[in-house]
Amino acid sequence: QVQLEESGGGLVHPGDSLRLSCAASGRTSGRIFPEMHMAWFRQAPGKEREFVARIDTVGAITFYRDSVKGRFTISRDNFEKTLHLQMVNLKHEDTGVYYCAASERWTADKNAYDDWGQGTQVTVSS
Repeated sequence: QVQLEESGGGLVHPGDSLRLSCAASGRTSGRIFPEMHMAWFRQAPGKEREFVARIDTVGAITFYRDSVKGRFTISRDNFEKTLHLQMVNLKHEDTGVYYCAASERWTADKNAYDDWGQGTQVTVSS
């Protein structure tokens, strides 16, 4: 099993920036971090967990939900086994618990992600 640990969340004002990180260790189904597609999801209070961004195994292909395009950037470092989410121009609606997740499949479907971190809280408040 891949262990994932997020960090970097916090309380910020609208328009501020944050950089989330996710450190990976271990393996799942015989695969290691460089073999897994990675993604960020978030969950706001009272809402379902939603897809935010995903990146392929080598970091060449990325996808974002429409509301974060142009503001969020997902990246990975396979040597350091880390995943990042750079967020700029944060908005109130970005508030939530952010989770990193690993999947053998190239998909935005959260049900296809096998391993999850515990999450890091991002609060955007005036």
